[in-house]
Amino acid sequence: MADKRDYYEVLGVAKGASDDEIKKAYRKAAKASHPDLHPDDKEAEARFKEVNEAYEVLSDPQKRARYDQFGFNDPQMGGGSSGFGGFGGFEDIFDMFTGGFGGRSSQQRQNAPQRGSDLQYNLTLTFEEAAFGCRKEFKFQRSAVCDECKGTGAKPGTQPQTCPTCHGSGQQRVTMNSPFGQVQTMRTCPTCGGKGKTIKDRCTKCSGSGFTRVTRTVTLNVPAGVDDGQNFKTIPGEGEPGRNGGPSGDLYITCTVRPHKIFKRDRYDLYCDVPISFTQAALGGEIDVPTLEGTTKYNIPAGTQEGTSFRIRNQGVQQLRGSGRGDLFFTVHVEVPKHLGEKQKELLRDFEDSLNGREYERRKSFGDQMRSYIRENAERFKEKFENNKK
Repeated sequence: MADKRDYYEVLGVAKGASDDEIKKAYRKAAKASHPDLHPDDKEAEARFKEVNEAYEVLSDPQKRARYDQFGFNDPQMGGGSSGFGGFGGFEDIFDMFTGGFGGRSSQQRQNAPQRGSDLQYNLTLTFEEAAFGCRKEFKFQRSAVCDECKGTGAKPGTQPQTCPTCHGSGQQRVTMNSPFGQVQTMRTCPTCGGKGKTIKDRCTKCSGSGFTRVTRTVTLNVPAGVDDGQNFKTIPGEGEPGRNGGPSGDLYITCTVRPHKIFKRDRYDLYCDVPISFTQAALGGEIDVPTLEGTTKYNIPAGTQEGTSFRIRNQGVQQLRGSGRGDLFFTVHVEVPKHLGEKQKELLRDFEDSLNGREYERRKSFGDQMRSYIRENAERFKEKFENNKK
């Protein structure tokens, strides 16, 4: 028994695992190594057998108690397997796998009404269209029931026929080998694909699928305040059509907003940069500030410094499905002229001399710091200077 793995290890559970945890682990492990998924794979077959052996013991309270006490040395543990443990034989294990391997559950799903898939359309908007709202018309493609065959897939004047392989059941009974001998299971019929019917003469318009691609045109009212990447609208029933009488899916509208040349947006607030002259910064006064609706006047104070930001309330974007608006924040950037004439330069020099450094608080503070730094390090500077002379 030295080559056998611990049953808890085989199922991947702790020794104190509950019955539900053991059952769940067994389902997962048995499905992963089932012969249907690994035909002609001897290692998978061995794992499948090992998993079932472990579950047969751990699912039985008495056997599990003896295994926990004696391990593989229990003299009563040597008997053969009684089937599939706590599942009650083939029918239970059959039910467990039919969902994954095309048995009864998948057949029921195959013929049951199925809802159509949802679709998503990406609507491109300008910055202003997103901010103020607009009315947009766009086209998209989706499937629709073929108007030639009315969804049957058969050539007009003909009808689908009962599948000769499964006789309309959509299932095919097959025999497979398992570690416990031959067992029978049900698979989706390969002839009709589980539909129970075949088509002899296919519709030429839809090639027998029962569906064609159509172009749909939608006119949409875009609300003010939508933002880039936002899913802001759902149109019921405009997705892919359902199957077997199931409802159609929905159409989800997502928007992409083109960037603006001046503004940047953060939720409902707007941000922009405004250049001002040196004179405007020094003297203050009224400047023009751009908004989404034109320009507005704003008085900046004298002595405005580079990079100062200001706020204008209620000049941002309207709140989506609300009445309020965000704010507009603008940052001023002092522009220094590059090309000055001699007279202009002379005037600036006279202006600079007249200040005598009194109005430059940052420069004065920086100068004080520099002088203090030099005094504190005078000896070190002197020593370095003497060393360089040598």
